[in-house]
Amino acid sequence: MKRLNSNKSHLAVCISVILSAGSLPQAIAQQNDEKAEEKVEVIQVKGIRGSLIRSMDMKRDANGVVDAISAEEMGKFPDTNLAESLQRITGVSVSRANGEGSQITVRGFGPEFNLITLNGRQMPGTGYTRSYNLENLSSEGVSALELYKTSRADLPSGGLGAIVNIATTRPLTEPGQRYSVSAKAIHDSSNVEGDDVTPELAAVYSNTFAEDRLGVAFSFSHQERDFQKQQANIQGWQANVALPTLDASKVVDARAEDADGNKIGNYFFPKDMNYGIENVQRERSNGQFTLQYEPVDDFVATLDYTASRALTGTNAIGWGIWNEFGGNINAYELDENGTALYADIGGNDGSFTADRNTTEVKAQSVGLNLDWKLNDDWHFKLDYHDSNNKTDNGADKGLGSAGQVILGSDQLLSKIYDYRTGDIPQAMILWRNGTNELTPGEIDSNFSQFTHSPGESEIQQLQLDGTWFNSSFKIPLSHIKFGAAMTEQTMSGYTAWSGLRGGAGFNPAYPQIFPDSMFTRHSTANFLDQFSSGGSALQPHYYYSYDFDEAVARQQAFLTEAVMGGDVYVPDAYFDGIDSTSHVAEETKSAYLQSQWEFDVASYAVQLNAGLRYEETEVPNIVRQTVPLQVNWESPSEWITQYQQDGAEQTLDFTGKYDLLLPMFDLKVDLAEDWVGRLSWGKTITRAPLGLLVGGRSLSGSPKPGSRTGALGNTGLLPYESTNLDLSLEYYYGEASYASIGYFKKDVDNFIQNTITETTIEGLHDILNGPRYLEAVADIEARGEQATSTAIFEQMLANGHGNAEGKIEPNAQDPLIVWNISQPQNTDSKSVDGVELAVQHLFGGSGFGVGVNATFVQGDVEFDTQSLTQQAPLVGISDSANFQMFYEKEDWSVKVTYAWRDAYLIGVGQSQGSSDAPPQYARAYAQWDINLNYAITDQLKVFLEGINLNNETEEGYGRYEEQFLFARQYGPRYTLGMRYSFN
Repeated sequence: MKRLNSNKSHLAVCISVILSAGSLPQAIAQQNDEKAEEKVEVIQVKGIRGSLIRSMDMKRDANGVVDAISAEEMGKFPDTNLAESLQRITGVSVSRANGEGSQITVRGFGPEFNLITLNGRQMPGTGYTRSYNLENLSSEGVSALELYKTSRADLPSGGLGAIVNIATTRPLTEPGQRYSVSAKAIHDSSNVEGDDVTPELAAVYSNTFAEDRLGVAFSFSHQERDFQKQQANIQGWQANVALPTLDASKVVDARAEDADGNKIGNYFFPKDMNYGIENVQRERSNGQFTLQYEPVDDFVATLDYTASRALTGTNAIGWGIWNEFGGNINAYELDENGTALYADIGGNDGSFTADRNTTEVKAQSVGLNLDWKLNDDWHFKLDYHDSNNKTDNGADKGLGSAGQVILGSDQLLSKIYDYRTGDIPQAMILWRNGTNELTPGEIDSNFSQFTHSPGESEIQQLQLDGTWFNSSFKIPLSHIKFGAAMTEQTMSGYTAWSGLRGGAGFNPAYPQIFPDSMFTRHSTANFLDQFSSGGSALQPHYYYSYDFDEAVARQQAFLTEAVMGGDVYVPDAYFDGIDSTSHVAEETKSAYLQSQWEFDVASYAVQLNAGLRYEETEVPNIVRQTVPLQVNWESPSEWITQYQQDGAEQTLDFTGKYDLLLPMFDLKVDLAEDWVGRLSWGKTITRAPLGLLVGGRSLSGSPKPGSRTGALGNTGLLPYESTNLDLSLEYYYGEASYASIGYFKKDVDNFIQNTITETTIEGLHDILNGPRYLEAVADIEARGEQATSTAIFEQMLANGHGNAEGKIEPNAQDPLIVWNISQPQNTDSKSVDGVELAVQHLFGGSGFGVGVNATFVQGDVEFDTQSLTQQAPLVGISDSANFQMFYEKEDWSVKVTYAWRDAYLIGVGQSQGSSDAPPQYARAYAQWDINLNYAITDQLKVFLEGINLNNETEEGYGRYEEQFLFARQYGPRYTLGMRYSFN
């Protein structure tokens, strides 16, 4: 991992202050008597019931709207994944990665709008991002998850949607020896190439010594999981491509017509259609160590270290078609929205792809906390932590990068895209061999590419908190909290890209590189068989797999510099050095004041919590980027940007700065013995996505026609700022039983929207529609042939316009390329409101219980599918619901859970979509899980877990549901294990 230097001088003095605090206990000890020994009998309810009681008590006692999930007992959290646990909370839904919960959306606000803290400390996002991937953190050692939905002056800013605090084991909180060890056997029903059964081991230990003044706790877990992901994908949809004039028998267009009989509205064609199988091996290791020392009464020093490592290795095979547009469309069918349901397209190619990627995510946090209750009136906390989160897609030690090998052929007559029936589009090719199946001997080398793009996010934070309890003045003021903090967050990363090694395209052709024996033919009978048009019904009905290493070795041996010149085959992401580096820093100083008042109004007990937080943020930014030289047409379907070499780079410095005030208040009223009403108002923020803060301009490295795009950053972006209102009514009518209803409204200012500007850049000329290009089109049409991109490319070469390597370079007679450059800007305000409902009920002493919650969200933040302008909708907004039913009595406990999330907007922009940044939607998702436990003894339990029992699949689409984007299939997962614990 190459790291950029970051300036830590602002915290250097603060660190020394913390270290010098080690002498404080000795001074205090001279003024305190020896701690008196107290023995208090505590009866703690364990299991599901105990967890629900603790969570409900926290919700009831809290200021503002707070929900929590508590561990059932030490080492036993309700779910194996923290994201999966959080989705049980009202208003929380999850996005998924690799078939399990990864990131959370709260009240319609996605991962980047929610802040993750660990024991109150702000955690860095995963790699070069603000979003934290919760699937990398195991649940062992976690005692509770606390979700703060309303603003708090005393909490770090950044959680416009919510703040999630992960609370871990603290030995002095529960003195004595406690431990838990568990072993699990995991079977993923989707697995094909890996181990059918993989292990998960975990241990949690806590103990106190020296009359409970010294405590130590540690936890460790290691999980391995092997599985297979099957998928179908379209990378993007292109709007309003040039359509040829065709015979009426070859066109079906269901769009409306104007008075003159002309079709009205936009129309869309798919850029490609591909299918793939990923065989994945994943390892996750977590560890935490906590040391606590109470040298004298009311002074506790806590030192803790948390580390996690997730390693995900993927070997994938894919197959599909690549499309261009214009004169090579032979026939098509459009629905009423203008979406192509059928298209017969000539030219381009069909391919078989092998991918290899090993990504490592490493996170660690070290912190020191000094907690001193000076006397009955004053309480102080000083906390420092240094945390980082790194991601590296070059963890494959042999390759050092992510690699992709593309083989295939352009020897085809036409390609058929057909989505008129079934759940998955069909993609058929009519090859020149007269069949719809390519033989191994016809498979040729296209190109390979290798990418290394590590990133790191780091936070250093120093926080001082104080509380003054009012015992002197006869006013209804209970206490005042105050504090200040300094937070330095840096995000850095770079990208190295090999370019298209081996040359792009099939001219000249080298099928002799690969023997027939290298390819294994497979039927699609067991592929995506959960979908109506998958399995044996899928077209194409076959695919080839081949060994990634063998394909690389054969091309490296054959496609030498003597044969390929500058396109020499070298599997090295650093073939031409580092393409770009980015470094963004945020330096935030903050201070807050928060007070709590308790008084009666008539016969109602009232609690008022009011506060104000001030923050000042500076954003220095350094960007190093290569200088574009020209765009070559290297094959019929590949246009590649060339850059100046020999260290010709631009280094750019940018700085942004802003400050803000965040007021808040919470009003809690005990309306009756079991009834609680709440009113909360306040402001919260979320800072702009990191990628948008990076200054400088970047251009597409593969600017195909229709995708000549670029981006310009904006370091001066202001954060999203939300004014929030919450009203709720809660009824607590029994042990662990309650019902609640809440209304929330968020008015968000400074929404960020990309604006597109058509720009030409001096020196970057466009071969497309230049004199030589138009000459080739005329030559082809004069022969009565179709001017496909393949035919035009070959004709330009025949006309002598290629270089020595068979590529076409621009010249001064070509027009300048028109780039669509997008830049983010703060724009208008948007509103979101919704209703939350929750019921939790225990059926007396029967052992049965049930929990149901639902969230309904709406707002003026939806994507307008009719508009082709770039938009700034709210990503992730959707309704959601959760259901759980359990039985727990004597030696048995059984829990069945159901989680549902309605369709939602994943994001704006598709990897090969139009420059108008079309949307990506996810279809509704619902999953059933089950957990069974049996206690052999009070300490030893065995359990069985079933995850995704209904074998739910994931599906996505573009502007309309007919614009297919992806379908993914994983399969159910089962776990059998045992746990031994002593509490």
